[in-house]
Amino acid sequence: MAKTEIDRVFLIVLDSVGVGSLPDAAAYGDEGADTLGHIAERLGGLKLPHLAAFGLGNILPLPGVPPAPAPRASWGRMAEMARGKDTLAGHWEMMGLPLDKPFSLFPQGFPPELLSEFKRRTGAAGILGNKAASGTEIIAELGAEHVRTGFPIVYTSADSVFQIAAHEDVIPLVELYEMCRQARTLCDAWLIGRVIARPFVGRPGNFSRTANRRDFSMRPPGKTALDILQEGGWTVTGIGKIENIFAGQGISRSRPSHDNAEGMRLVREEAAAAGRGLIFANLVDFDMLYGHRNDVAGYGAALEAFDRELGGLLPALGPRDLLIITADHGCDPTYPGTDHTREYVPLLVYGPDLPARPLGVRGTFADVGASVLDAFGLKPVFPGASFMPEIRSARA
Repeated sequence: MAKTEIDRVFLIVLDSVGVGSLPDAAAYGDEGADTLGHIAERLGGLKLPHLAAFGLGNILPLPGVPPAPAPRASWGRMAEMARGKDTLAGHWEMMGLPLDKPFSLFPQGFPPELLSEFKRRTGAAGILGNKAASGTEIIAELGAEHVRTGFPIVYTSADSVFQIAAHEDVIPLVELYEMCRQARTLCDAWLIGRVIARPFVGRPGNFSRTANRRDFSMRPPGKTALDILQEGGWTVTGIGKIENIFAGQGISRSRPSHDNAEGMRLVREEAAAAGRGLIFANLVDFDMLYGHRNDVAGYGAALEAFDRELGGLLPALGPRDLLIITADHGCDPTYPGTDHTREYVPLLVYGPDLPARPLGVRGTFADVGASVLDAFGLKPVFPGASFMPEIRSARA
């Protein structure tokens, strides 16, 4: 492993924090979406002092977050090259693997031949649901029948997902996870991005989902920047659902988290420890708890909480550390429906000893993966252009 200017890269993905609709958003029904902008407008402003100092307000107009006259971080925004607005597609493109074919969606439910084979492989006598639905709503609707019959609840959403909900006392977690593994072997052929175990507990009228969700993702169909890093001798640490997103491919260590606060605690732990490599974190609460539930106030509070967590992380970063903050898609909680939204994502790049400069509008999320490889002295071999030369030139 060669000596490089950077020892560690901290890449934090604020899941769904989009910054304005892409030019092709109308084709997705998302024209005018602006996750961050609309939240700030609806709440009369956001208190994000650390992100403001980084230059978040230089990326787009934000009530409460004015442009910084001298940003501490380089700033810009990125467009998605791949078609779609899915978590997997966004993260894979970020690591240099933009999809040329979108994942499959099943708004009318799954085809009979897929469900027939699922039942055969799992031994399920029947299934409930088979429609696109909110997870909380479908267990309220079908939970009692599930408890009575023992049939798993199978449903999808606006994403490319095959979800299986089951009461933990009816289908124990071990059995539910095995059902998901069997479904995963079937779903690859249908280009379904994720199989998700959705366990719940409680009694009819008072069901609630547990923290024992588990994602079974399709493996990336090719090599990513994570694989290149590992081959170069660098450690790749996934925090949150990163291991699930990449189906373990290219991940050296995984540290799952249950919420944003725990995810940031794990990031701080990594910052306080010695080591060299990529620390790659996904903070899912923005999307899962607030974007999909159209909870503007909750989303805004989560953004402000992250800003405070960011303030706690910065003192732990040294002169050979690089911090990149971005997102994977939008999920505008003010927009009709509960789907992801096709948006630009923010790009903030900070190093204690690095100059700040505008990075403009990047044509692909893959610029992140190219830049991470470049920072570690590895040649990018994927789509995307490193922004590190632009930052280095500002220091010259």
